[in-house]
Amino acid sequence: MSVATRQPKRLSGIGVLDKASTLLDLVEKGPASLAELVAGSGFARPTVHRIALGMESLGLLARDFRGRFVLGPRLGNMAAEVQRDQLVKAASPVLADLQALTGLDARLFRRRGAMQICVGISPDVTDGSEDLPVGTARSVKAGPVAQILLAWEEPVALYEGLRSARFTAAQLSLVRRRGWAHGPDAMVPGAVSIAVPVRAMGKRVVAALALTGAPPRMPATPNRLLLGSVVDAAGELGDVLVESGTALRPRAR
Repeated sequence: MSVATRQPKRLSGIGVLDKASTLLDLVEKGPASLAELVAGSGFARPTVHRIALGMESLGLLARDFRGRFVLGPRLGNMAAEVQRDQLVKAASPVLADLQALTGLDARLFRRRGAMQICVGISPDVTDGSEDLPVGTARSVKAGPVAQILLAWEEPVALYEGLRSARFTAAQLSLVRRRGWAHGPDAMVPGAVSIAVPVRAMGKRVVAALALTGAPPRMPATPNRLLLGSVVDAAGELGDVLVESGTALRPRAR
């Protein structure tokens, strides 16, 4: 992550809250080391270290596998709670069936602003990622799930999403043409995922459905069985929205 040095904005007039808000603004853009938080905020290193550790203890920040600060599960839980809807309610049996059919872990993700939030997971996690529960939030900047959640956005939102992303507009164009994304999973170190869109009313992408596993359980190239299974499951979730007449609320920007 690359951040430019800038002076903090005063938001509430309460110094420690404004500093915490500034750090959240930086981490929302992607994982950040302590040095990057110092450079991006303009605060003294001891101040950043003290506030970041305090936010981590409250679940507002967490660490990724490289020790960088990321948004914590508490924020993801609050966002996921707001977005509970018919899709999330329908996800559990679909994810369980998909896992039973493929032997891979199945997860459902929604986008909220610049974040991807895990809103559903198959019951028996096998990839060692028990620390990725429902409510976990990560930046939409890397991995197959992020590509699915961004690929069908309007041009302006797509442009914003591509800033500092680990994929390009050309890669998203390929995702749109073939209808799926595949590669290293940004949320589960060492694992590979295949992700497909879940559409409301057959058109609007409202979520990403992903199958995840470590090699060699997840093949280097998705085979027809895996693709067919995950596409069918995404279609089943989309059908639930059509049958229930549920039109998901617009995402917060």
